[in-house]
Amino acid sequence: MNKSIVIELFDESDVQINGPQPWDIQIHNDELYSRILRRGSLGFGEAYSEGWWDCDQLDELIARLLRNQAERRIQRKGRLWLYKLANFIWNKQNRSKAYEIGLKHYDKGNELFKAMLDPTMTYSCGYWNNAKKLEEAQRNKLDLICRKLMLSPGMSILDIGCGWGSFLKHAASRYAVRGTGITVSKNQIEWAKESCKGLPVEFLYSDYRNIQGEFDRIVSIGMIEHVGYKNYRVYMESVDRHLKHDGIFLLHTIGGGRSQIATDPWIDKYIFPNSLIPSIAQIGKAVEDLFVMEDWHNFGLDYDKTLMSWHRNFVQNWKTIESRYDSRFYRIWSYYLLSSAGTFRARRNHVWQIVFSKPGNIRPYLSIR
Repeated sequence: MNKSIVIELFDESDVQINGPQPWDIQIHNDELYSRILRRGSLGFGEAYSEGWWDCDQLDELIARLLRNQAERRIQRKGRLWLYKLANFIWNKQNRSKAYEIGLKHYDKGNELFKAMLDPTMTYSCGYWNNAKKLEEAQRNKLDLICRKLMLSPGMSILDIGCGWGSFLKHAASRYAVRGTGITVSKNQIEWAKESCKGLPVEFLYSDYRNIQGEFDRIVSIGMIEHVGYKNYRVYMESVDRHLKHDGIFLLHTIGGGRSQIATDPWIDKYIFPNSLIPSIAQIGKAVEDLFVMEDWHNFGLDYDKTLMSWHRNFVQNWKTIESRYDSRFYRIWSYYLLSSAGTFRARRNHVWQIVFSKPGNIRPYLSIR
């Protein structure tokens, strides 16, 4: 019975069991069928990391399943209901948990991210317009943000979730601005300080709720995904307090097509604990009466290209870092990158750059692409 249900869902997604197409799933353990129905996406991802199944083109497999909404049609019991209930009751992104994502993800080792990312160490979606290589796409994105922020020499910028410092390095060296970056990762702080030596930027180990000072511009690139729906308003109020009256705030985020209170269980357990992708409605509610929305730019399909580039780098450079990890980590990380690419290819997830100004600011804003 379990097998027939799963086979039917795969068939409707044009996926065959042990079929010849590169996106067909090759199953090595028949217990997979019941595991999928019992544990949904969590069981599916865990089974891959344990070698229960393989797929030559895993990214396309996931994209096809998502287009068919296969995961929403699987009857899950108990665990998912309890998982969502926990996210409803507790604030999983409160102050006491703010630094957990740094410890469990971003501090996995700078060597890992150096092997996977481009030379700028930019860990967010590139902008592939007129770009042929990953580094070009990332530099395009960094400069696109600078132009959208309408930077001029001497301005002060706050980067909330600054990563390894690539944006502030680009902005300070090319636009002569001063910058402050905050992150909850000690490894990122160490790298960013070394990378930006000699530039008028500083990096602080801090949560967004501890920001001090006022800034001409504020940017947040791929960080609000760690804020949580219970804290979106708090986050936006913090930005409002620290942005000057005539300032501009740019939010770069993964966006979801529907409002959620819990992330995918596999992603939560193995990749990004306490994460959540915001929706249009959730962002809109969070900024109500605080900001004027000047521009909303979606280039989500570019994340498919970015993630596939990261996966190629990861595979090609695995030999240089495998002594620090193990074969199970290799499968987990590959599944993360490839399945994530599938979510953007299926248009389940998007990439938004949203520009905000403050009410009463009469300076005209020109949208830039």
